[in-house]
Amino acid sequence: MNLLQVRELKKSYARGLLGRKVSVLKGLSFSVPAGVVTGFLGANGAGKTTTMRCILGFDFVDSGQVDVFGGPLNVAAKRRLGFLPERPYFYEHLTGVEFLQFYAHLTAPIKKAELRARIERLLRRVDLLFAKDRPLRNYSKGMLQKIGVAQALIHEPELVILDEPMSGLDPDGRLALAEIILQTAKQGTAVFFTSHLLHDTERLCERLVVMKDGKGIYEGTTEELLNKSGFELEVSFLKNGERQLVKVGTDIEVQSLLMKLLNDGAKILEVRRLRLTLEEIFVNMAMRGGRT
Repeated sequence: MNLLQVRELKKSYARGLLGRKVSVLKGLSFSVPAGVVTGFLGANGAGKTTTMRCILGFDFVDSGQVDVFGGPLNVAAKRRLGFLPERPYFYEHLTGVEFLQFYAHLTAPIKKAELRARIERLLRRVDLLFAKDRPLRNYSKGMLQKIGVAQALIHEPELVILDEPMSGLDPDGRLALAEIILQTAKQGTAVFFTSHLLHDTERLCERLVVMKDGKGIYEGTTEELLNKSGFELEVSFLKNGERQLVKVGTDIEVQSLLMKLLNDGAKILEVRRLRLTLEEIFVNMAMRGGRT
């Protein structure tokens, strides 16, 4: 079931003194299903933030359609959404507990006992229970990012939109947040997020939406994209007492190489199949003008 459906989305802005129209989104379409982590990738300026603003109703679209939970965005649908912007604003005089209480009350009434239990669970999940009574002004950047994620989850939304959630986190923090994202999806929540940390994206995302210049250039599973982008075969061998590595592109080439090496008296140590990383594929697709 798709909780978010974007169809032929177009958006332009007036720029400069003369108000010249600049097209940002040029017919973008994609979907986000329930219970799945979907990564949203694109180079800087591709239109990712504009897309999120249109989905959340911050900007009006020129044309196209955005359906959330099967219909247009309204107050009831917003209560079922969680959102963490790339540059969130924090009320620094509030403590961690007070901050989560404030955002919980903005969405829907929650009984006090349930809210206390929910806040404690979330603070434990993001490893901030020790700082629950500290003012946010005393939080580090990484701690603020974690409390921001907790804010997005406090009302137990069905769809969570996260803009660069890994920003400012050290490796331990990224690992902890990755676990939270995976757990959230396992509970049936759709997670839709952007990130420039493509190693984390490759590990976390079951599905990907890749855009370039305001248009979608790939939508599908991460595994399919990685597999269709091709493999390299790496042959490790000993020859004249020296270990060497050779990479070839096809099974036929590796068979020919193995026969030649054996005829030359080399000892084959290993044959490994290597595939491109998501980062390499993304650079070729969205940064250098190519398509996979």
